[in-house]
Amino acid sequence: MKTSIITVCYNAAGTLRDTIESVLSQTYTDIEYIIVDGASKDASVEMIKEYEPRFGGRLKWISEPDKGIRKQTG
Repeated sequence: MKTSIITVCYNAAGTLRDTIESVLSQTYTDIEYIIVDGASKDASVEMIKEYEPRFGGRLKWISEPDKGIRKQTG
């Protein structure tokens, strides 16, 4: 059974490497890894691109502006 792991980030270059390495170190191999980046201004996207080949096609990612996390009211 395929398992999807999703990481959401914005300007997370300081912690993203550890997160990606953690996913790579999993022994279960039927994983699809999805990273959703909020158009980071730091090195996050470059880091994602650096790691992409190590996932052998199992990494999907997008980087685009969003409205961030908003507090629910009501």
